[in-house]
Amino acid sequence: MNPAGRKDGGGAGAPALLGGVSCFDVKSFLASLALLTLVMALWQLHPYQPLVLLPAARSSSSCPLLTRSPATTSTAAFSSLSAATALAAANSTTTGTAAALTTAAATRPALPARPRDPNKRELRPYGIAAALFVQMGAYRGGPRTFAIVGLASKPAHVFSNPYFKCEWVPNADAAGAPPRPVRTKAYKMLPDWGYGRIYTVVIVNCTFPSNPNADNRGGKLLVHAYYSTASRRYERFVALEEAPSSYDESRFRPPFPYDYLYCGSSLYGNLSAARMREWLAYHAHFFGPRSHFVLHDAGGVSPEVRAVLDPWVRAGRVTVQDIRAQEEYDGYYYNQFLVVNDCLHRYRHAANWTFFFDVDEYIYLPDGRTLEEVLGQLEQYTQFTIEQNPMSSKLCLDDPSEDYSREWGFEKLVFRNSITGVRRDRKYAIQARNAYSTGVHMSQNVYGRTTHKTESLIRYYHYHNSINVMGEPCREFVPKPANGTKVMFDGIPYVYDDNLKRLTGEIRRFEKQTIGELHT
Repeated sequence: MNPAGRKDGGGAGAPALLGGVSCFDVKSFLASLALLTLVMALWQLHPYQPLVLLPAARSSSSCPLLTRSPATTSTAAFSSLSAATALAAANSTTTGTAAALTTAAATRPALPARPRDPNKRELRPYGIAAALFVQMGAYRGGPRTFAIVGLASKPAHVFSNPYFKCEWVPNADAAGAPPRPVRTKAYKMLPDWGYGRIYTVVIVNCTFPSNPNADNRGGKLLVHAYYSTASRRYERFVALEEAPSSYDESRFRPPFPYDYLYCGSSLYGNLSAARMREWLAYHAHFFGPRSHFVLHDAGGVSPEVRAVLDPWVRAGRVTVQDIRAQEEYDGYYYNQFLVVNDCLHRYRHAANWTFFFDVDEYIYLPDGRTLEEVLGQLEQYTQFTIEQNPMSSKLCLDDPSEDYSREWGFEKLVFRNSITGVRRDRKYAIQARNAYSTGVHMSQNVYGRTTHKTESLIRYYHYHNSINVMGEPCREFVPKPANGTKVMFDGIPYVYDDNLKRLTGEIRRFEKQTIGELHT
């Protein structure tokens, strides 16, 4: 069509046509459609929330494809008015319905409030006094067994019966198939002999029917810690994770990295750097080069003590673990039961024999025996205990010719308590791969036999609390007694015992050859 030749057709009463459809018909259809849509929307909303009145739709002034004329303008105005009237009618109806519902609700009688019983009391808990379980470590103990070492609320285990379940969730295979978990019920041990305070030590043993990571694709060990047998409430946590291809069964069989391992209790308080130096040099020589020492710093490793330990750490003979976080959990003696059990399982397959004793105690072999000879006689036992030689920690020989300031502690503390027939604490050694948990003085959870008849084979000298004396340990002096006679001091008979004194020169030379000169 030629735009210049387009004319308005007919008079004002003749509607303009576009494709056979008038603007009036289009606008009426759109208004009806809008009204129907609005009614459906209101039906969906009613009566859940107040209805929002929609504004009247603005009308177009003309049919877009036709020229503006009085006829089209009048038609558009009529169409807009019709749509607005319809919308207003719909809104009026809806508003009336909502008002009627509101009135009905207002006239409905309100239910009377239930009176509060003044004798019904409420208990409001704030905070947590003790955790259900505090994990320190989790270790694989063999092809199908794991140990989780931690603390738990002692009242919960004394007055209730918390228990555990174990679950192994393997990693997905190469095909992406969902993993199938393996579950087993755990066995728990409380090895601190009832000495716990707010917290007690709990060892959770997870033993599966077979190796859950036999295909070596890795996975996670999950523990379900239940509050009690009377409740289904539990906490679930990942205790251990094995990376793909990390499982190595050969490490559970000899030969092990060391012949002997030392697991030390918590080091706390003020410790004498000089006594730590002497103790470590003595036992590094005693156990030989295929030995290792694990010490646990609970706040007792001062800068001076650290300076003594560092040369041995650099030589690969000592590991110092920082356990100061344990002070947040009130257990027995800086959580020493927790510490020795963690060391037992962490290094379970690190050595043939694991020794447990303190840093004021010195292992000694009578009659010139060697350690290999003694342990060869004790190989048939899983565990043996060691009898104590109690030494005075302040009584020295009154000898003006001695310069005690230049002597080591065990070189000048030479008086042994000679009272017999009394029970004294013993320390012990264990084949850790056959132990499930342990204590400070012995283990009650071992596979195999234990012997206490070792007095003629091995003993230990105990210089009680000498490790905490910061200055000169010699504070009392007595003359040297004649052979076999005794010296009375504070009502206790002492005998002269210089077995360790005679080893001092050899220990000093060993220390210098191994780590060089030390000054304390």
